Amino acid sequence: MTHTQISSRDTHSKLIGYLLWLFGFLGAHRFYYGKPVTGTIWFFTLGLLGIGWLIDLFLIPSMDRQADLRFQAGPINYTLAWLLLTFLGVFGIHRFYLGKWLTGILYLLTFGLFGLGVLYDFWTLNDQISVRHARRDIANG
Repeated sequence: MTHTQISSRDTHSKLIGYLLWLFGFLGAHRFYYGKPVTGTIWFFTLGLLGIGWLIDLFLIPSMDRQADLRFQAGPINYTLAWLLLTFLGVFGIHRFYLGKWLTGILYLLTFGLFGLGVLYDFWTLNDQISVRHARRDIANG
């Protein structure tokens, strides 16, 4: 792969990964890198009682590389979408950013479908973005 191909696949940010790691005992960085099962485990166990959270300090570069290879690059910025979800998800701002206006309005009126919609998006946001990028690539032939 050339440098241009590698940088165009840079879908996630190590800097944001490390910033989310600060809240990693709640699984934030694991959700960001597309690991919702372990993100949920970290959330309920406080990062495996802090041990898994500490180990993740060294695993973030690997998680970042895996996310860059796994998720489709495109015009929607994963990091921005994740920041919007994390801090404004109950208002549906991330859904407006993704162009999902109807569900964005629904989230706005229902406090993120009473929090359950936000939880769903924590589990699926990376895939939602990746699918949109793949569809765009297919349409552009």
